Amino acid sequence: MSDQDSAAAPAIEAEPGSLHALVLDQLDEDQAQDVVSIPLAGKSSIADHMVIASGRSTRQVAAIAQKLAERVKQEGHGPVRLEGLPQADWVLIDAGDVVVHLFRPEVRSFYNLERMWAFGDAPPVAAGTA
Repeated sequence: MSDQDSAAAPAIEAEPGSLHALVLDQLDEDQAQDVVSIPLAGKSSIADHMVIASGRSTRQVAAIAQKLAERVKQEGHGPVRLEGLPQADWVLIDAGDVVVHLFRPEVRSFYNLERMWAFGDAPPVAAGTA
């Protein structure tokens, strides 16, 4: 990540060595775009963190999802459930304490999960910026 990239987006804090940190690291390594992490601890029982990110195409979304699932498993965080991989417009990766949503930008803009799950804290995502 260049200095310019880190200035454009605030760093997401994650406990070193945690599943959350591993997910964020892998998404960065695979060049996922517009990564947002929403803390859910105390707000929902489904997970501690929801991470939302975009890929540039269905091929990139599928590749990011598959690599992330494999790395989570390799690092000993247990099995991962993948939903939506065949179409790869929106892939859900359920890694237990961290749930990841990977989208193509147009699909992400349509569903706007950030706004729904951020409890009013996140601005809407405009098409083309995701």
